[in-house]
Amino acid sequence: MSPAPGASRWDMTFTELFALVDTHVAEGRFPGAVAAVRHAGTTHVHAAGVQHVGSSAPMTPETPFRIASLTKPFGGVLAQSLIADGTLDPAADVTRWLPELADLHVLVHPTAGLDVRVPARGPVTVADLLQMTAGFGLRMDASPLAHGMWEQQVAPGPLPPALDPDTWLTRLGALPLADQPGEGWQYHSGSDVLGVLLARVTGRSVAGLLAERVTGPLGLTHTRFWTADPLPTAYAPGEDGLEVLDPPDGVWSRPPVFESLGGGLLSTAADVAGLLGAIADDALPGVAAADVLRDPLTDRQRASAQAFLGPGRTWAAGNLELTLEVSDPWTTPGRFGWTGGTGTTGYGDPTLDLVAVLLTQRMMTGPHDGPEEFWQAAHDAVTR
Repeated sequence: MSPAPGASRWDMTFTELFALVDTHVAEGRFPGAVAAVRHAGTTHVHAAGVQHVGSSAPMTPETPFRIASLTKPFGGVLAQSLIADGTLDPAADVTRWLPELADLHVLVHPTAGLDVRVPARGPVTVADLLQMTAGFGLRMDASPLAHGMWEQQVAPGPLPPALDPDTWLTRLGALPLADQPGEGWQYHSGSDVLGVLLARVTGRSVAGLLAERVTGPLGLTHTRFWTADPLPTAYAPGEDGLEVLDPPDGVWSRPPVFESLGGGLLSTAADVAGLLGAIADDALPGVAAADVLRDPLTDRQRASAQAFLGPGRTWAAGNLELTLEVSDPWTTPGRFGWTGGTGTTGYGDPTLDLVAVLLTQRMMTGPHDGPEEFWQAAHDAVTR
């Protein structure tokens, strides 16, 4: 792909990155995608492809996507704002507001039978929810606990919880933990419990809190939990190609029963880039970026997290991944962000003065089905 006549030097810098997105669309990896890149004080949004297989409706810079776990940093910034103004104490026992978690038990081993358990040695704290050390979370095995979470409809998945928050939390609290609170790192569920906590502490909806404290002040007008407007179809790879995961008038087309801070938001590439850019610029409303990017994990917790995150990375206090040491060619220490299982990814890299986001509607099938090519191209664009 050659630069257009008269293209600026900035445009030429990212020509190959945007061409890569176009190529993936042309090859059928996903019907469409939107990328946003900020570098040297300039932001550009590139839309490619269509919103549905077989459709002519184009992707646009304003197209909203189901951003899945890219929701987590929004929730992390929200929680940090409530900590900064004294509403929340990170060390507080959450059972003051979440009595469903007052009588927790812990498996003697994460794969043990559900009745082979002992009492929890201590409470779950607010900090445990933010840093995912509460003891509950995603199980990527065939253990009794994994089956129990699915049976009780509290297992993490690509769609927000179908249960109301009170029922969901009651069922989660009745299951044993995989780790003692504060000891191991378990992905995802802490973020959804965090949302329930914030709503009960403040007596407000999560959507209202987010609009008041994060998306409103930052001007992120397309970030919300649902929309009455048609959405791009969400797909999952199947044996015969892409299969519909959520249709345009599906789960996100009506007010949710559970406003999930684990993966419930809709957003645009520009809005996600806006949040990451505000973190990079230390321009968050009422929150210091240092508090969002602080590594709160102990060595033991971090080692547990790296089994999921990969080497050289940690889970920061703002509910996002933070690079500590170079582990992939496109990473630098201090790089932060996250990826969503519905085919979304966004990171800020202060060393490279780079914020980049890629939103697609193709669900990832596993850890080796991610956006590594996109990140290598983004890194190459600003370092060559």
